[in-house]
Amino acid sequence: MTEKYLAQPDLGFIAQVKGLGGDTLKKCYQCATCSVACPIAPEDSPFPRKEMIAASWGLKDKLIGNGDIWLCHNCGDCSDLCPRGAAPGDVLAAIRSVAIIEYATPKALARAVNDPKKLPFLIGIPAIWFALLAFITMNFGDTMTKIFNVLFGDALGGRLHWSHAHEGAHVISHSNFFSTWFVDMTMIPTATFAVIVFVLALKRFIVDIHKNAVSEGKTDKTTLNYKELFQALLRVIPTILKHDKFNECETNKDRATPHMMVLYGFIGLFIVTAVCGMMLYLGGYPGPYPQLNPIKWLANIAGVSLVIGSGLMIKNRLSNKDTLNTYKDWLILGIVFTLGLTGMLTEMARLAHLEYISYALYYVHLIAIFNLFAFLPFSKMAHIVYRFTAMAYAEYGNRR
Repeated sequence: MTEKYLAQPDLGFIAQVKGLGGDTLKKCYQCATCSVACPIAPEDSPFPRKEMIAASWGLKDKLIGNGDIWLCHNCGDCSDLCPRGAAPGDVLAAIRSVAIIEYATPKALARAVNDPKKLPFLIGIPAIWFALLAFITMNFGDTMTKIFNVLFGDALGGRLHWSHAHEGAHVISHSNFFSTWFVDMTMIPTATFAVIVFVLALKRFIVDIHKNAVSEGKTDKTTLNYKELFQALLRVIPTILKHDKFNECETNKDRATPHMMVLYGFIGLFIVTAVCGMMLYLGGYPGPYPQLNPIKWLANIAGVSLVIGSGLMIKNRLSNKDTLNTYKDWLILGIVFTLGLTGMLTEMARLAHLEYISYALYYVHLIAIFNLFAFLPFSKMAHIVYRFTAMAYAEYGNRR
């Protein structure tokens, strides 16, 4: 038996949901067609009808910590069959955006990432920072070498040097434009910041979705067992890698392939980054690497997958007039596509010996990477972490 609940409507929450893309919310007249139509909703306490009711009443506390909003893959089946045009999929997407802001720290940054008026600052700040690093790299190389030698000397057997550039008339090395050290000293703390934000958010998120599942009778687990939850997380990895849930959808089934291409593109590039970092700092072997190097093959394949996948996602959104396109959607798509495209064009310009064009493209590429890392916990991209966690909890809680 579920516990008694005192409704406390939050009108501000309703306005926030409508402002983030859920403006069709009040068209819902609770017919439950959406829950019947959804091919991936669990049989026990299915979504999204109950979420639409809670959102209409402004029950923020019933939704923010509700794992079901993340089990929804926004495939569009419910919105397509809704007799009132309430677009439940878009409403749940808006609720997820509110949840991302709610769990994020600091919230001011989360609001800025989701505010189009702040976009010039989000791009301008890293643009100025990387321009400064380029200026120092190109004009104060000798000074930086002396400082580096004083600080590190013969660290790791003399394998560490300030400059990681190859010598040669036809070799274009981006470390002549941006020192590898400067890039890593920027990106590693930025990525670490994103991880810390996610860790802090997930500590609350897991407790909240468990509390919600217990109160609504969606699990037979009365206490949280993190070891079992981790084991459940491992079990859902194949489902995510194969995009099984996406493939169960009908209305937007063509979304599965582009999403998989982007996912595998990022996985491949993560492996490349980790391997290249070890090759540089442990093996003393800096890039650029020859095209026949296997790690170069993986980098090129992953990059192409990322560009084509994100390009198809953009094409699908532009061609599907029924798809709701919001700022948060275009922001993350723009960052991902720019990241992949500038990475490919940077390499092509380098191979064509177009030095300054290659440097300019690399500059834009670094800005895109920074935006991805720094704003990952606050943008729509955060759904990767939250949805993964919610799916693992549903598996752990024996949700059927």
